[in-house]
Amino acid sequence: MECSDTWLTIGKITGVHGLGGNLKVWSWAQSPDTFTQGLAVVLKNEGDPQDLGREYIIIKTGRYKKGVLLTLEGVSTREASEGLVGKLVLVDKTNLPDLDEDTWYWQDLIGLTVVDTCEGKLGKVAQLFPTGADDILVVTDKTPQGKQEVLIPMNAAFVKDVNLDTGVITTELPEGFITD
Repeated sequence: MECSDTWLTIGKITGVHGLGGNLKVWSWAQSPDTFTQGLAVVLKNEGDPQDLGREYIIIKTGRYKKGVLLTLEGVSTREASEGLVGKLVLVDKTNLPDLDEDTWYWQDLIGLTVVDTCEGKLGKVAQLFPTGADDILVVTDKTPQGKQEVLIPMNAAFVKDVNLDTGVITTELPEGFITD
């Protein structure tokens, strides 16, 4: 199965649980409820563009510590599940509920150019990470002095516009926010 731009990475298999083929998944989804019974997922190796992945159907799901516990159709032994550890879990975005306005998938933001209304181009979004309040954009730029990294909260006070069509995130950072 080929994964196109509509496929979204929602987690990574971190281990196995028990003898019946159950998988421990570190969820990248905002809600563990993203993993639902009957949902088709693709498992593939991270960083391997040649790996087109293999599709599975979730037959059972549950919460497990800080992650999710999955049982997949066709994976019924510990040995079969051990072979899946380390794989990414992808889902077709079209199978997920519509997003609210001003809500984006992290994967869609990575690589976008960040431009501040006063400072100009800050760099590109390299990654995001959650905090208790707002998700944080990690923006990196290579300068003659080396690599610059800016952490920007995904908050309306700082992020004024996200335009997926142009690939630009516009920010309005307070004076002194960026230091050399």
